[in-house]
Amino acid sequence: MGITKTANFTDAQNELAVMLKALAHPARIAIIEHLIKANECIGSDLVDLLGLAQPTISQHLRELKDVGIIKGKIEGTSMCYCINNQTWAKYRTLLSSFFVEVNCDDSCC
Repeated sequence: MGITKTANFTDAQNELAVMLKALAHPARIAIIEHLIKANECIGSDLVDLLGLAQPTISQHLRELKDVGIIKGKIEGTSMCYCINNQTWAKYRTLLSSFFVEVNCDDSCC
């Protein structure tokens, strides 16, 4: 979305859209699920886990890191990744406030 169009929306709407765009790929969902279970992992381990090429894994990790969902640190010659708890809590709140209960009966549409 162009910068001039994002001004039409609230900061919360723009932030939610950016976060959801980063999550909008099954490989990224799989990476996050793995990090939640494993607590942390080396980026190259995801190649075997997901069956994707290293450059593809790196691109997915970069997308998740760019929005702050994950963070990484260098360990020797590898990068170790984990969930960024602070950002995770913020996005969890954003999603909870978005997915409110809808009071619409079955006769709608």
